Amino acid sequence: MNEYRGTQQSPEVVSAECRALLAEWSEQLLAASDLSELERIRVAVIGKNGILTQKLKELPNYSPENRREIGAELNATRAFFEKALNGRHLQLESAAFDETMKEEAIDVTLPCRPRMAGKRHLLTQVSDELTSYFCSRGFRVFEGPEVDTEFHCFDGLNMPAHHPARQEQDTLYIKDAPGMLLRVHTSTMQIRALSTCGLPIRGISIGSVFRNDAVDATHTPLFHQIEGVVVEPGITMAHMKYCLLDLLSFLFNTDLCEMAKRGENIPVRFRPSFFPFTEPSVEVDCCCSRGSDGLKLSLDGNWMEILGCGMIHPNVFKNCGVEFFADGTPAQGFAFGVGVERIAMLKYGVTDIRHFYDGDMRWLQHYG
Repeated sequence: MNEYRGTQQSPEVVSAECRALLAEWSEQLLAASDLSELERIRVAVIGKNGILTQKLKELPNYSPENRREIGAELNATRAFFEKALNGRHLQLESAAFDETMKEEAIDVTLPCRPRMAGKRHLLTQVSDELTSYFCSRGFRVFEGPEVDTEFHCFDGLNMPAHHPARQEQDTLYIKDAPGMLLRVHTSTMQIRALSTCGLPIRGISIGSVFRNDAVDATHTPLFHQIEGVVVEPGITMAHMKYCLLDLLSFLFNTDLCEMAKRGENIPVRFRPSFFPFTEPSVEVDCCCSRGSDGLKLSLDGNWMEILGCGMIHPNVFKNCGVEFFADGTPAQGFAFGVGVERIAMLKYGVTDIRHFYDGDMRWLQHYG
């Protein structure tokens, strides 16, 4: 049987000593100002060599009749101290967090730092405006490939094999694909739409086109066109003229149709021309003057060609297999083509087509 060593304090003395120590430690815990000081107190009391730890190690020295009572007292003291320690730890941790939040606080009422945001390119804006305008008037939007066949680019549009536009000095052919080329106009969609959708039809196509052109202020090898086609019973050149005047009224915020109805001179003229795929054919000129805010329609300016149009040639209908309407009357309608860059340059006063492709951030921020 194990024997206890010596005579130790009685349970009453140990209990009184524990109460005194708890009172002292409670004052120290309340006086602790940060977590590091709290840790120092913990180590001093219940650490490996702490006061309470040493007292628990001395339990075997007590007599068997006192050991249980003193052990229960010391364990209760330890439990009470740990509870008070954890409570104080939470208080100091919360206070430290609040202090950190005050130091790192952000005033959300202040304006945010300036940040450069992306903007839509001017060509995208104009294309969207044109699409919105035509869709509001019952036009469908057709899309097609940028690499197309000679039939869709030339043969179907009544352009014979000897036509100068089919030579390599004007057209970009695909080297390893005979009969394929980068489309030279969006009129290819006129052929595709007439061949697949049948009659009647009213639609537009906007997209990139390619020409073997040198780069200067008004020409680039890549540019954009919008092609429009209307084939419906009873369509005449009068309908085409009204459609284009209404389009120009929308673009330049000038009611040209009302001016024409009142018999006033308008800064637009229709001039006879020639295109293989239309007959009769017309070029439309605008009279523009340059001011501080760009080009404006004005009878005091100079005439500038803006688009080509005309009544669709019968051979085009024949090539597409749609020579007649359902009631047996011959198919008739009009088509027109407009350069998107030309429209943007006139509307916003851009003087050089190369600005659209330079990637100058100052220019993009200004016009975007």
